[in-house]
This record gives sequence, C-alpha cells and structure tokens, in this order.
Amino acid sequence: MKAVHPVPTTASPVDGRSARWESHREQRRRTLIKAARRAVHRLGADASMEDIAAAAGTSKSVFYRYFGDKAGLQKAVGEVVIAQLQGAIVAAGRTARGPREGLVNMVHAYLTTAQTSPNVYIFVTSATDDIPGPPTVELGGFFDALVTLIATPLRRYLLEDGAVEEDAPLLGYWPVAALGLIRSVGEHWLRAAPSPENPDAAAMAEQVAAWLFDGLPTGTAPLSTHHERK
Repeated sequence: MKAVHPVPTTASPVDGRSARWESHREQRRRTLIKAARRAVHRLGADASMEDIAAAAGTSKSVFYRYFGDKAGLQKAVGEVVIAQLQGAIVAAGRTARGPREGLVNMVHAYLTTAQTSPNVYIFVTSATDDIPGPPTVELGGFFDALVTLIATPLRRYLLEDGAVEEDAPLLGYWPVAALGLIRSVGEHWLRAAPSPENPDAAAMAEQVAAWLFDGLPTGTAPLSTHHERK
C-alpha cells in the first residue's frame, strides 16, 4: 500500500496592520487612563467626563469610545489603583515580625497609598455618578484579595492565642469582618477634614489593630496623633 503523507500546513499570516492598530489602541488607552487619573486628582472625585476630557486635551467622545461610559473609566482607573495597593500591602506584610505587626503594616500601607490621592480612590469606588455617599462599589477583586492577605496574620494570632480551633468557622468570618472595619475606618479617615486632632496613618493603623486584636478597652483613651507624639 502506498504511504500517504500528510499535506504540510502553513500558519495563517499575521495581519500586521491589525496588530499595530491593537498596540496603538492599547497605548492610547493607557495614556487616557493616566490623564484621567491626573485630572481627577486635581479636579476632585466628582469630575465629569467633560471635565476629565478637557483636562486631558481631548473630547469626551474619545473617552466614551475607549471606556463606554464613566463607570467604564472608573473601572479602568481602578485596575491601576488595585495593582498599586496590592503591591504595597503585600510588601508591607512581608516585613512583619509577627501577626499583629503584619496587620499594622498592611493597614498602614492601605491608608498611605489611598492617601496619596483621596480623590482618585473615591472616584474609583463611587457607586454612581450622581448619588453622594460612602463608596459601595468593589474595586474588582481587590477587597477579596485583601481578605486573604489579612486572614493570614489574623489566623496565626487566633490559633497561637488559643482563641479558636483550627477548623472553627469563625476563622473564615473574622477576616471579612476585619476588612469591613478597615475599609470603613479608612474611608472615613480619608474624608475627614485636615486637623491636628486627627490621627496620622501610623496612629490610625495602630488603633485599627488594637480594635481587632484587643477589642474596646473599658477606659478608652483618645487616639494619639502625630502632633501629640512630637
């Protein structure tokens, strides 16, 4: 029987123009995200698409073309914020010498990173364009990732202290509850008017850790502030 040899196939040629267009489009998108972030930082979290576009030196139709609507732009800017926050928090946790210090370091990293531009942080966590109030939209998977990050030091602390058993359901609930406290306190702290009476990021991180690890003491003393510690 005569051998049948397979017919060699060739890969479909890559459309060079399409690849260049996609690369150009992605570069343009990144440029618009950076411009939007700078505009929000300067103009405020309630900046309109028209304001953002004007600050970027283009038209709002360009932003609509790349992001669909303001929510799409918020999500795109939020992805950049997520990456920075996660990087800072992971690095902070690695330098800790114990569970409590790990939590303090991570909360401090969260606060200081968000504090670099409260306007941008609020912009990417705002629920809608028009309804005022505290942020309610999750930054993608960031807060889920933060639960995992803070679960490690809390789990170690609770197990070492003998407060719970290895398979206790509370080990799963406590990090979620802790995150609610961290996020609520952090966002309230970001919105607080500048004042010598307000704690700085370091004092706030220590206080949050005290609430989580120690609970509320019977004779709660006022928060120490950077101003008072000098």
